[in-house]
Amino acid sequence: MIDISIVIVSWNARKHLLDCLQSIRDTTGALNVETIVVDNHSSDGSPDAVEDRFPETILVRNQTNAGFAKANNIGLAKSAGRYVALVNSDVLILEHCLGNLTTFMDTHPSVGMAGPRILNADRTLQPSGRRFPSLLAAFARAFFLDRLLPQRVFHLRSRMSPAELDRLQSVNVLVGCFWMVRRGALEQVGGLDEDFFIYGEDNDWCRRFHRAGWQVMYYPGAEAIHFGGASSSNAPARFFIEMKKSELLYWDKNHGRLAKHLACGISLAHISIRLVIWKIQYYLRPARREKCMPMIERYSKCLRWLLGCKSDRSTS
Repeated sequence: MIDISIVIVSWNARKHLLDCLQSIRDTTGALNVETIVVDNHSSDGSPDAVEDRFPETILVRNQTNAGFAKANNIGLAKSAGRYVALVNSDVLILEHCLGNLTTFMDTHPSVGMAGPRILNADRTLQPSGRRFPSLLAAFARAFFLDRLLPQRVFHLRSRMSPAELDRLQSVNVLVGCFWMVRRGALEQVGGLDEDFFIYGEDNDWCRRFHRAGWQVMYYPGAEAIHFGGASSSNAPARFFIEMKKSELLYWDKNHGRLAKHLACGISLAHISIRLVIWKIQYYLRPARREKCMPMIERYSKCLRWLLGCKSDRSTS
C-alpha cells in the first residue's frame, strides 16, 4: 500500500521543482511514497528535466496552463496513497517531515487535513495558519487601520502571528503550499473547486473540510521550507488580478452576492489608494521610479479589471 501520494503542480519553476523533488527523495525514509508532477505547460524545460533526473516520478504534461486547482485535481485523480500531500513546487521538505505528519494523522483519525510548520528560506517562521477572510479585516487593510491601530484590529487579521503558531492547534485555514489530506476525507469533501484558477482555493477547501466535520490542524512537529512566488513571479500583474478574482469568487460562493459586492467595493478602495501613493512617489522621488513602475502597472491593470468585475466570475 502507498502511504503518501505527493502531488506537485508546476509552471515554469524548474529549479525550485527539481530541488523539491530532491528533498522528497532525501526524506522519504521507510515510507512508501509516490510523487506526481502535473506540469502546466511550462516553457522552461521542467518536464524534460523531471523525466531525466527523477524517472520514478509520475509526470503529467498539460497542454495548457490549467491553473492550480484543476491541475491538483488531475494529480489527485491519479493518486493511490492513503494520504495525499499537495505540495507547492517551491517547497523543500525537511527531514522527518513526511514521517512525522503520517504518524500524527495515523493517531488522530478525526483530522482530515494537516499542515507542517512552514519556514522562510532563512528558517524564520512563515505563518501558514489563517482565520477565514473577513470584510472588516479587508476594510482595515484597505485604509491602513491594521498599521495605524494594530492593537485595535489585531483580532481581525486573517493571518495568524508567529506567537499564535507556537503549538499544535486546530485552525480555520492552512495556506495551500503544503497540505496532508486523509483519503477518506478527500473522498467525502471532494477535490479543489476548479473555478479558482489560482489563490483562494485554500480558504474554500478548508471551509469545506470544516463543514464536513473534519479537523484542520496545524502541526509544528513537522517542518518544510517555502520560498514563495516561484510561478507568480513570472507574471506578477496577471497573478495579482487572479488573486482579486479568487477573492471575489470566494465571497460570492460562500457568503452571497451582497458580500461579493461589498468585497469588490473594498478592493476598489484598496487598489485606488495604493495606486495614488505609488504615483506620488514616482513623481516626487525620481530615484525610486524603477521600483514604482511595476507597482503602478500592477495596480492600474487590477483597477481596470475591478471596474468591470461586478458580473464576472470567470478566471480567464
